[in-house]
Order: sequence, then C-alpha cells, then structure tokens
Amino acid sequence: MISIIITGYKEPKTIGKAIESFQEQKIKDSEIIVLAPDKETLDVAKKYKVKITKDPGKGKPSALNLAFKKAKGDILVLSDGDVYVSDNSVNELLENFNDNTGAVSGHPVSLNDKNTFFGYVSHLLTFMADKIRKKLIKENKFIVCSGYLYAIKKGIVKEIPEDILSDDAYISRFIANKNYKIGYAENALVYVKYPDNLKDWIKQKRRSTGGYEQLKKYFDEKAMRSFSQEASGVFSVFSYPKNIKELYWTKKLVFLRLYLWLLIFYDTYVKKKKFEETWVRIESTK
Repeated sequence: MISIIITGYKEPKTIGKAIESFQEQKIKDSEIIVLAPDKETLDVAKKYKVKITKDPGKGKPSALNLAFKKAKGDILVLSDGDVYVSDNSVNELLENFNDNTGAVSGHPVSLNDKNTFFGYVSHLLTFMADKIRKKLIKENKFIVCSGYLYAIKKGIVKEIPEDILSDDAYISRFIANKNYKIGYAENALVYVKYPDNLKDWIKQKRRSTGGYEQLKKYFDEKAMRSFSQEASGVFSVFSYPKNIKELYWTKKLVFLRLYLWLLIFYDTYVKKKKFEETWVRIESTK
C-alpha cells in the first residue's frame, strides 16, 4: 500500500489542486492523508475522498511525526499543500525503489516568471539542484531529497526532532546513516511557486539553508550544505545565464547568498534562534 501524506498550513487556495494532482494518477492500493492545523485548509480537503487529520500546529516536523504513526502504507510519499505534482509522478518514484533503497527524491520545477529577478533565481537554483542530484547519483553518492516531493520506506524513520528546520535534509541523512541508498526520479516533477520578493526569499532561505547548519547537532558528518561547499562551486552557476541581463542577475545572486550565510551564522551562533523564531510562513509562495 502507498500512503500519500500532504502537510499544509493556511492553504485553502492550493490544497485542492495538490490533492487532485495525486488523485488523477493511476496508483494501486493507496491512501491520501492531509494534515493541517487550520480549519480553512481542512474544510477544503474534506471535499475530496481523503483522510483528514488536524495536527497540533507545532510545525511540519510535528505533523510528519503524526503522519508516520497514522500511515498504513509500506511506502510513504511526502508532499506539501502549496505545490502540485506531474502525471505519473508517484509511479516514477516507486520505480526507483529496490531492496536497498530507503528514499527517492522528486524533481522540483519552478512556476515563477523567469523574466523577473527572483523568478530567474528560482529557475537557476532548481536547474542546479537537478544537475547536482544527477551527478551525485551517477557517482553513487549521497543526495538530499526535496521536501516538496519524495518517498520513503515506512519504518526507517519513526520520528524526527520537532525543532528541525530542514526536515527533508534530516530524514535524508538519517536514512543514509541506516545504510540505505537514496534515489532520484528526475521525471517525478513537482511544481513549486518560489518567493517573488527579497523579504520572503531571505525568510525561506534563512530557514532552509540554515537548517543544514542545525544538522551538525544531530550528525557527526559535516553539514550537507555549507558556505565552503557553496563557495567552491560558485563558478558553476555562471554556466546557466544566456544573456547579459541573466549574467548580471547571477552575479547579484552570488552576493545575496553571501549575505544569506552571514545571516545564518548570526542566527545559529550569535542569536541562537529557536525553531519558532525561524519557521515563518512565506506568503508569496502561496
């Protein structure tokens, strides 16, 4: 059995499409579980033939812990209430499982307008993420699953810390440390609206990228994304721009990422921010 788990928060406008994109697929023996703390999202979800769970509103990690207990499937497909997936995406994920596979990542695709700065940034970063995942898979190396769409074998991860900022990175590393491989289904597309302004972009990246630094508290390995790693690969992003405007935007992005790492250092080692201070809603992605 396959359990499709969709977590959301105040997403009544997008949860329907998220559910429909899974229901329209030909999936044998499956259940869809929708978790949200708010009545608005759950009221829309109730219009569909899905299982509804009101989570305690303590964040996505808490909702996932509840879902892990309720799910009946052998494979858990995890996604969000503000994205939607491509046709046959679930079967694409399942085809990449074998006995030694613990998780398989989907492939995020940006819905933003590429003719704007932050739209261009989202396309560049998703392109680079896809390129890096393909390269690492080819080299038989570890990859981090995308939290927008991925699948895991039930029972490997039973619970995650509720203060985790990057739950997808934590789960990926936890599964790899159990000697399971992580696969990549490049045709399992998930369509994502990314931040379209500086304030929201900083908020989101401060949370997600900063979450990698937080992992040092739980794992002996170095963070899977670090300033030194990013700095060493900075020149690779300059293979993406196709014109002068895009080249200028790419240079601007490099300086923005530097500023972001300074903020993350402040959050992590100076202010020592708590989960509830960093986990904030990003309005422009809804």
